[in-house]
Amino acid sequence: MENAFAARLIAWQQEHGRHDLPWQVADPYRVWLSEIMLQQTQVATVVDYYARFLARFPDVKTLAEAPLDDVLAAWSGLGYYSRARNLHKAAQRVIDAYGGAFPASRTELETLPGVGRSTAAAIAAFAFGQREAILDGNVKRVLTRAFGVAGFPGEKAVEKQLWRLAERLLPPGGIEAYTQGLMDLGATVCTRGKPACTVCPMVDGCVAAREGRTAELPTPRPKKAVPTRDTVMLLLTWRDQVWLERRPPSGIWGGLLSLPEFSTSAEAERWAATFGDADVDAAWPELEHVFTHYRLIITPLPARLTDGSAKVARDGSGGWWPLAEACDAGLPAPVKRLVGRLQARSTASS
Repeated sequence: MENAFAARLIAWQQEHGRHDLPWQVADPYRVWLSEIMLQQTQVATVVDYYARFLARFPDVKTLAEAPLDDVLAAWSGLGYYSRARNLHKAAQRVIDAYGGAFPASRTELETLPGVGRSTAAAIAAFAFGQREAILDGNVKRVLTRAFGVAGFPGEKAVEKQLWRLAERLLPPGGIEAYTQGLMDLGATVCTRGKPACTVCPMVDGCVAAREGRTAELPTPRPKKAVPTRDTVMLLLTWRDQVWLERRPPSGIWGGLLSLPEFSTSAEAERWAATFGDADVDAAWPELEHVFTHYRLIITPLPARLTDGSAKVARDGSGGWWPLAEACDAGLPAPVKRLVGRLQARSTASS
């Protein structure tokens, strides 16, 4: 199976693989951008964001020179915002350290913020034709099933085994078609839920297909309870403006603008009162947002300042934003939904 794997995959990709993705070009900037966006995000979601992002930042110099707020705003809704912050830092590093030209080697590409081994290998293969092995989630699924590799792929010992296998399978040539073929096979045929084994080029040698183990491979992550966290988000308005705060640069939604958060509604009301007289409305229905490691239950609490004593100057951590402009700022997806609802209510009442 190992000897025939690459040849079969390249032949399959050339006939049945994806050939019209917008990032299938030799431009390292576009390849790099797509690979970062595709981390933990499906192609169907990325395509529109990719087009809009490129329109705003057509090259690495434009991206490097842009304010981080503009980058985060363009990324808003795509999730995993550390990717956007690292994208900005990496663009600046390409300008400062490499004169605006992306390095061609995997090892140098790995020095860029946000670029791990598999992402660096994909960029090196697609943009520079380098013979490098990739091992993203789709590839892990293909290899564990085709060769019967048991054990959770996130465990170091299993991952090392898969890296060795991925390197052994590399073809002497045709690395672009081979690498794309691995991605295409995992995304369109060897899917997580219902693999289309009857049309798979590897079916006659696949261990999982032969032994009826496609449902158990790859071995799932050991289950553990997903914790829940509750928060109250205050939608404080004053003169058609809403108060937004800058989150810390690291952690969840790092560097984005967001609504102030509190443990209880009473705490939120006390904080609002520090600005002046505030009318606090009934809380809106709870909003649930699921992260990788926990569920966030948001209680939205709208309030309006009724006098003219509110702070008006923006500072480094927070300030008043016109409601009409707030959704265009870099906001986390659930916060954007809440502010959008606030905008709709304001428009309806005016």
